[in-house]
Amino acid sequence: MNWIQTFSGLATKRLPKVMSPKSHAIADYALAAGAFIAAIAFFRSNRKAAGVAALVAGTIQTVNPLITDFPGGAFKVIDFPTHGRIDAASTGMIASLPQLIGFAQEPESRFFLLHASVATAVIAMTDFERAPF
Repeated sequence: MNWIQTFSGLATKRLPKVMSPKSHAIADYALAAGAFIAAIAFFRSNRKAAGVAALVAGTIQTVNPLITDFPGGAFKVIDFPTHGRIDAASTGMIASLPQLIGFAQEPESRFFLLHASVATAVIAMTDFERAPF
């Protein structure tokens, strides 16, 4: 078991469910902004693979809250519990992007592990059964 799985297991079992849907939305958009900022930095340093991966991560982190029926959602297509399940799946994918795209041995890959770790903590601290409004 790698450290991400260990962290995820500990986070989901021990962290209190203190985040409301509104604070979760804020965290989602902050994570998206961080990914887009990383994409700009990676492209400027001529790390195109990492830049593309960061754009993918930022897009995922933006679209999911935009289509969710909660504060911060614009299109209200999915409910908040479904949003949480998509978050969990996309976090694993974001963590694996360096391996999938082929820059896992580069220093930029650490950004994606950190991003996934923070996203996992946000997911673990969110009460997805709380009414969104």
